[in-house]
Amino acid sequence: MFYSLVSRPARSYQHPASQVVSKLALEKFLDDTMGSMSGARSKPSATVEDGHKAYSLQLDVPGLAKEQLDIGIEADVVRVTSKAGAGREVKAAWRFPLEIDAANSSAKLENGVLTLTLGKKVPVSNVASLAIN
Repeated sequence: MFYSLVSRPARSYQHPASQVVSKLALEKFLDDTMGSMSGARSKPSATVEDGHKAYSLQLDVPGLAKEQLDIGIEADVVRVTSKAGAGREVKAAWRFPLEIDAANSSAKLENGVLTLTLGKKVPVSNVASLAIN
């Protein structure tokens, strides 16, 4: 038997968008199904909105009090974790396009929903003018 190499245009190797979407949906389904079967903790439900001056992050943390949660902000990363001895374990992190201004940020816990209002740090231009001799 003899095989020969066939030259095909690059576009023939790309997957259509529908295949990519269905693959992602399948992976999510398998992760959700297999995670629940193995007893692994599920990720808390969260919603992120991008406002003009701040990001809004809502995270479902039923059964936890504000004393049982830690919120950490480091540059453009926000982490929410539950303290040791809390009723359930929460561990989540988000990376935002802009740095977070911790001084202009706030957190509120109401009816099992943690709402973070994360102020955006205004980027400062470091452009310097250079004189031509």
